[in-house]
Amino acid sequence: MAGSQPTFGIWDYVIVVIVLLISSSIGIYYRFSGGKQKTMQEYLLADKNMSITPVAFSLMASFMSAVTILGVASENYTYGFQFIVINIAYGLLTIVAAYLYLPVFFKLQATSAYEYLELRFGKTSRLAASLSYTLQMTLYMGVVVYAPALALEALTGISKLAAILSMGLVCTFYSTIGGMKAVLITDVFQSILMFVAVFSVIGKAWIDTGSLSEIWRIAQAGNRTGLLNFNPDPTVRHSWFSLIIGGGVTFLSLYAVNQTQVQRYLTIKDLKGAQKALWWNWPILTALSLSTSFSGLAIYSKFYNCDPVKAGYIESNDQLMPYYVVNTMGSVPGLSGLFVAGIFSAALSTVSAALNSLAAVTIEDYYKPLHRYFFKKELSPATASMQAKFIALIYGFICIGIAFLAQYLDNILQAALTIFGVIGGPLLGLFSLGMFTLTANEAGSVSGLACGITMALWMAFGPKPPIPTLPTTTAGCLGTFKNSTITTFATSNTNSDYLWVYRVSYLYNGVAGLVTTLFVGYLVSWTLRKITGKNADDENYDPNLFVPPLANRLRKLQMNFKTVSNPDKFIVD
Repeated sequence: MAGSQPTFGIWDYVIVVIVLLISSSIGIYYRFSGGKQKTMQEYLLADKNMSITPVAFSLMASFMSAVTILGVASENYTYGFQFIVINIAYGLLTIVAAYLYLPVFFKLQATSAYEYLELRFGKTSRLAASLSYTLQMTLYMGVVVYAPALALEALTGISKLAAILSMGLVCTFYSTIGGMKAVLITDVFQSILMFVAVFSVIGKAWIDTGSLSEIWRIAQAGNRTGLLNFNPDPTVRHSWFSLIIGGGVTFLSLYAVNQTQVQRYLTIKDLKGAQKALWWNWPILTALSLSTSFSGLAIYSKFYNCDPVKAGYIESNDQLMPYYVVNTMGSVPGLSGLFVAGIFSAALSTVSAALNSLAAVTIEDYYKPLHRYFFKKELSPATASMQAKFIALIYGFICIGIAFLAQYLDNILQAALTIFGVIGGPLLGLFSLGMFTLTANEAGSVSGLACGITMALWMAFGPKPPIPTLPTTTAGCLGTFKNSTITTFATSNTNSDYLWVYRVSYLYNGVAGLVTTLFVGYLVSWTLRKITGKNADDENYDPNLFVPPLANRLRKLQMNFKTVSNPDKFIVD
């Protein structure tokens, strides 16, 4: 098998341009229709009158981006099918997100999710959390913009430099002019294209091999269909334990307390509607995850005897899917363009969501408090809306800069999940301290967050041992190639030359951050209360700041206290 040169015909470019024009036109339409994005509620919350369907698709598209399409396919090609177990965690934890965390944010009805932390703890907690979120999302946006650059380079021969610049500028333009309504509606269109891109890969492999069962047989012969790894050893990269526990914490950090998702929930007028959107998100998310995972096996059915990376046809495993497209479908006018359109759409939906949410956090948590402090007055709605658009523009340029750094990453899927875990786990712990306990206070919560992030960073960015991969070969390749050495299984999942904490699966980074934040936060809060003599039971808490079971208990206790203090007030004739 010889390597194919990137081919991208006129019809491919036409399709990509049409898709970008449609996405941009939706943003332009909402910029000049309705309230013309002149108020913060319209620009950031879509006037709180969106229907369930677009929100459900947007919840999926906000984080399941080009990183998912390229990264998950590469994951299953390189390491096997075990990754699909993570979808079980998504289903189980949807219950927790929908009925424990979501009601609290709906009671609050704040543009920034971090306003909750100020009400529950204080301004320091709010600022620490919003800064952590800003760091998390700017890093993630860089990875998201870099992923389509990989596809463009493999399919068209365009350099990463040109691809990152063109993709980043398009995302920034589209995200800045469109408000939340444009983001949500465009997400539906772009989600469909994401599925089309993945199904085109599976469909082509189906035609070439003759059946889906033959794709599975080839993958099975290559040892890529294992699903029953129940090893509890935390140094095992992917097992049922790491995928369900670690994947579950990642899911909760995104769908329970992340500003990007909370902001989408609040575009629906009532809690039940938002909960339905979250439930509908699960099958959409699972369908994309499963189909993308199977596409990795479909790609393996083509390259099982000639690995393109080892042969030197492409630079990294993250380029496997676009290389497969050009290698098998490049001769059909428009198919490569349709695939790139799907990758573009995936990135556009994610970046537009992130820019919109970062603008909301920056305005609400940084700019407004500073403006209030220096000018002793509130921002007008029109001024705030204009400032939000300018801030979104600035973040767009920042994400382009981060994308240039992302090109040095070896695995974009693992990089994305690591970013979410390192920041997301501790933030989930911070919100959980506030919503599930009465004892936690501001000093404890901030201490817990700092220790949680430190712990997660230590685990994530220490020196890592080589990751064992499944075997690949170049025996079936034709022509010259760089390296014909056959990859073999690693003899062990551990390496005594590395500290144990550095050998732990990347999926546990968020778990460690969550547990550390909860433990340190609660311990420091309890200790300070003992020292100062301030009992949590003596404080007049707002029940709306706690998860429903604890909120109901608080209301009953407060009602009983009022009855005892002033019984005549509660006599019913």
